[in-house]
Amino acid sequence: MIDFFMQFSPVTQALIATLFTWGATAAGAALVFFTKDINRKLMDSMLGFAAGVMIAASFWSLLSPGIEMAEQLGQIPWLSAAIGFMSGGIFMRLIDKFLPHLHPGLEIKNAEGVKTSWQRSTLLVLAITLHNIPEGLAVGVAFGAVAADLPSATLGGAIALAVGIGIQNFPEGTAVSMPLRREGMSKGKSFLLGQASGMVEPIAGVIGALFVLKMQSLLPYALCFAAGAMIFVVVEELIPESQRKYENIDVVTMTTMIGFSVMMILDVALG
Repeated sequence: MIDFFMQFSPVTQALIATLFTWGATAAGAALVFFTKDINRKLMDSMLGFAAGVMIAASFWSLLSPGIEMAEQLGQIPWLSAAIGFMSGGIFMRLIDKFLPHLHPGLEIKNAEGVKTSWQRSTLLVLAITLHNIPEGLAVGVAFGAVAADLPSATLGGAIALAVGIGIQNFPEGTAVSMPLRREGMSKGKSFLLGQASGMVEPIAGVIGALFVLKMQSLLPYALCFAAGAMIFVVVEELIPESQRKYENIDVVTMTTMIGFSVMMILDVALG
């Protein structure tokens, strides 16, 4: 797999990787063709798994390399990491505050962001799209960082990040398409809207790769920024959503730990 990626430029690598993560979202949305509903405990477990993957990716693939990179570039490692990490969280908070969206499982009256007359389906897609902005950026930044030729940035690590994010995108596609199908929308339209939430990832991935290629001194900040944005999504949405049903908390907690372990293994083995 690494040999395959080596023949392309960092921007093309980021594009290929994020097309894969988008495809994983589409695969999750495609479950709507086989069933109209999915067991709540299974869905919560899948979201918990996704949360574990994102937490592990935030540290192993983004924060840790960012800190090492800051040191290699002669920056103050803890300061670069803190500024980048908090900037990512603040960025996502601002988007969360102003972009209209609705988390799966909630009534339309609980929609967040500025008030709008948009349909429920549009608001659901935008909620998952919020997840995918930092994920696409993270993959793009990771591949762009490899071009800096610093020991802390490896092609294997970037691939591991893309694979991990692709795995956790599967339940996100399902989380959009299934509620729409239950509400009476056709299978085809439910699928199209479910996979549409992942369309932003290739765009964000290419932007992330181009940015760090042009501004290599900002690489540590960019990596930590992506980590902060991903942690915001995990704490603000994935964990609360997966543990909304009290009797599923223990199972969800274990699947979160499994997700963390899977991503950690991927990063250590490939990175």
